[in-house]
Amino acid sequence: MSRGFINLDAARLGITNNVTIATTSTSAASAAFGAQTYQIRVAAPAACFIKIGDGTPTATATDALLNTSWTDYLMVSPGQKISVFSPTIQLVSVVEVVQ
Repeated sequence: MSRGFINLDAARLGITNNVTIATTSTSAASAAFGAQTYQIRVAAPAACFIKIGDGTPTATATDALLNTSWTDYLMVSPGQKISVFSPTIQLVSVVEVVQ
């Protein structure tokens, strides 16, 4: 683990910070990540687009694609949020990873 990555095989899941897309073709953001959060786990039942940033990021159809039923681990900074743009109504699972 020389590059500073958390071992995904041994990741401990922390606070759930899900994003609900209640209307088709819209964007919604999570709450801010905790003071000790440097990695998140994201999974969605349908394809969507994601964007991580400070303040209130707004994902669009040109941001990073999260494929259907795919789980991704992403590096973040404390206080950032994830925004999800989805063409379908769905609940996107966002969980803060702790060491």
